[in-house]
Amino acid sequence: MRAFRLPSRRDSRRGQALVEFALVLPIFILLLVGIFDFGRAIYAYNTISNAAREAVRVGVVDQSCDVIGTEAANRAGLGITFAPTVAAPCGPAGTGVVIRFLNADGSTPSGGDNCVEPDADPGVPIACLVEVTVSYEYNAATPIIGNLVGTLDLQASTRQAVEFTNETP
Repeated sequence: MRAFRLPSRRDSRRGQALVEFALVLPIFILLLVGIFDFGRAIYAYNTISNAAREAVRVGVVDQSCDVIGTEAANRAGLGITFAPTVAAPCGPAGTGVVIRFLNADGSTPSGGDNCVEPDADPGVPIACLVEVTVSYEYNAATPIIGNLVGTLDLQASTRQAVEFTNETP
């Protein structure tokens, strides 16, 4: 028959590593997933920034809002759409893609300026600025991170001067 013995000091530490691991693991996983979500946010911003640059390059030579907006939406992906209306053919404010034509100094055109949305020939004059703004609402994939950060409104805007006046045949 075996005699009863008290646990030694070595035996009492056996579960310590497991308890420490159980306490640190959720924090480590949260940190790791947070890094992935941060990377996704950077990817989304780079994507919409590239879409704005590509669309403004189209707008430099072709001032049609449909062509510019479609290019921006196609390049962005991410579920961004170009939704022009009759009142705002270059995209209403607050939507995924908004196109504006500005004076050469960057100011908003008023009634007598030529740098307005083209609706008839001969298009927008050379040296006016085309500005394309692409917006995206980013939501984190992880619910815990999403609750901490919330929805991020990412927005990228690019301006360039018109180099060629688009005149339809």
